[in-house]
Amino acid sequence: MPATLNLEPILGFLDELSQHNDKPWFDAHRPAYETARKTFEQFINGLIDEFRVSDDLQSLSARDCIARIYRDIRFSRDKSPYKTNLAANIAPGGWRATRIGYYISIGPQGQSMVGGGLHEPTPEQLDRFRQAISADAAVFKKLTRTRAFVEAFGAVEGDRLKTAPKGYDHTHPEIELLQLKQIMAVHQFTQPEVLDRDFAGRVVTLCRTMRPFLDYLNGFVE
Repeated sequence: MPATLNLEPILGFLDELSQHNDKPWFDAHRPAYETARKTFEQFINGLIDEFRVSDDLQSLSARDCIARIYRDIRFSRDKSPYKTNLAANIAPGGWRATRIGYYISIGPQGQSMVGGGLHEPTPEQLDRFRQAISADAAVFKKLTRTRAFVEAFGAVEGDRLKTAPKGYDHTHPEIELLQLKQIMAVHQFTQPEVLDRDFAGRVVTLCRTMRPFLDYLNGFVE
């Protein structure tokens, strides 16, 4: 299991940033940001080492996986310049991966989570998923109804259509799955859980529980 780390520097900085999301404050507190970022890098590198062989991560490092803290505000009404979480995508290729990986995000006030799935599927990926579900949903339902999956993630999450997707009848027996526009497994953490000494171990267990679900969805990505 990854080494135990104190993640308080991450949560402390992000909590303050959420209250002072502007460049002057960020510049004045850059040393605290650097400490938070380095702590997060250590945490993610520990997870990568845990999955390096099983997930074919080869020479992947945390820097390949961690998202920039700077927001793209060009087309957003919210002009806050910084994200208030630190996030990483652990998969071959890191943040530029072509396969679905493990998404880990740490944020203040219960905004931390581990998840994975088709968050922004292309129309082609979504169509392939729906075709597979329409033809035979048994495999997907078996994966997402195991005791371990339900205890870890509950039900599959995602935005959904209000009506049947084009080409499918609203009386289809799998209509609830066919209406999904996103197919996600998500587990959220409280702040005390993030600070618990067993947090890294819990993240590893959740990722391993999620792996068959991601393998199934990756069949529609490639």
